Amino acid sequence: MARSDGARLRAHIEMLAVTLGERNLWRYASLRKAADYISSTFESLGLRPEHQTYDVSRLPVDNTVAELAGGRSNEILVVGAHYDTVNNCPGANDNGTGVAAMLELARRFAGHPQARTVRFVAFANEEPPFFQTSQMGSLVYARAARAREDRIIGMLSLETMGYYSDEPDSQHYPPPLDTWHPNTGNFIAFVSNLQSEPLLSQAHGAFRTGTAFPIEVAAAPETLAGIGWSDHWSFWETGYPALMVTDTAPFRYPWYHHPDDTIDKIDFNRMAEVVDGLEHVVRTIAGAR
Repeated sequence: MARSDGARLRAHIEMLAVTLGERNLWRYASLRKAADYISSTFESLGLRPEHQTYDVSRLPVDNTVAELAGGRSNEILVVGAHYDTVNNCPGANDNGTGVAAMLELARRFAGHPQARTVRFVAFANEEPPFFQTSQMGSLVYARAARAREDRIIGMLSLETMGYYSDEPDSQHYPPPLDTWHPNTGNFIAFVSNLQSEPLLSQAHGAFRTGTAFPIEVAAAPETLAGIGWSDHWSFWETGYPALMVTDTAPFRYPWYHHPDDTIDKIDFNRMAEVVDGLEHVVRTIAGAR
């Protein structure tokens, strides 16, 4: 397994959150440049990007896809992250970290097909006011996949995953999760709905095998606050198993959806350890025979 020192992760987040900054329909030029950056990065890895383009307020936006075809090409694992931000936010952690992790995983698997097909997808319009609407990029993608009858065996949503703290009481939860999870925010969380628990269990076991980094898991009803707060929700809506990989965002990160969501808040060493574990997750699920 390849190990990362965090330098490549930092370079991606510097481009997204420092050079480009806020990126959404109201900062449309930056949104387009972010999509172009992701596309060119896929190309540099020898992957051929494809674009699912749709219009929002008469402006075209893209979901950008790079597929690594497997021997059983009809069985697909999606690894996805949204690249847009909320208004007045540079989005280093939300969701520069998720995009950086997705691009780093694409680098590691490029040229190394697995038994199953792996699709790396960068989604537009995850943030409000598009969240959980028909203009949300991941919902556009998941509905199209269902219409094509794509056999997606699992989806990993990489969401806000770069902030860690060893301070007591740095971690919070929606009840009743606060009764049995730790109150120190030094772990990565894997979260799913109840129907996706088999995928969650497989991913959890693979992560544990690949790294000693602390992890907490929860399969919970979709009505619980925070459980569906990212692109995995779109796959649940269309009947696909999916989970979120996250530092828990507003339950830990003080600068969530804030102008100070900047690159200095990211712990690149710990994030690199998480990506190492995720490499093993992808290899385990996509390599299953």
